[in-house]
Amino acid sequence: MQLKPLEKGRFHALWQQKHDAIEQIMRECITETKMVPAQYKLMQQGQQVDDLYLVPHGRISMGYTARNGRSFQLGTMTCDSQLFGEMEFFTDYLCQLDIVAEEPLELTVINGEKLQQALLKTPQFALFFASAIAIDYQDTVDIFTRRMLYPIAYNIAYDLYHQYLKDQPVEGFTKCYLEAERFATTDRVYRRAVKKLEDLQLIKRDKEGLVICDLEGLKAFIE
Repeated sequence: MQLKPLEKGRFHALWQQKHDAIEQIMRECITETKMVPAQYKLMQQGQQVDDLYLVPHGRISMGYTARNGRSFQLGTMTCDSQLFGEMEFFTDYLCQLDIVAEEPLELTVINGEKLQQALLKTPQFALFFASAIAIDYQDTVDIFTRRMLYPIAYNIAYDLYHQYLKDQPVEGFTKCYLEAERFATTDRVYRRAVKKLEDLQLIKRDKEGLVICDLEGLKAFIE
């Protein structure tokens, strides 16, 4: 979730007004701020989560590895006051994903005990968490269900189109095998799906990655 005024949801107008107070309560729960290097794991799949982590700026990736060795990459995110560990904080479940710094970044530690007391003391603060978590949950479920139920080529096209619209909650990778994992498939199947979109002259590859050639055609393909 993001420690920013929410721009959608039932209570978004309230959070626009109350953001400074919400942020101040959170700041009072900080116990440490440190710099971490690229590839540092902020959180690790299977670990017990006692504290939350705030990343003011910097790029992170989120991924899951199954027992059979297969990996799924949710994607990358350019953080803007992003908070991690809030789901595990409320459920007391073990961490579900590896959260990895893709570049050196500043990491702020939010003490779990202090946060718990703040939530109990200020119900409006708890309501902010509920609103932000609910929005993130539905965005994430939307990604998972679409990738399970639609073909790889459709998902690649959908992702590229919404990258163009700049309304994607997460972004992709430059490396092909990581992009394949982001669409829960193999490198070979991913390349074949990309080739299909190229043959339709909807996209092309360049040194920066995949580029849209026919925006209206791509839109029609996913609709």
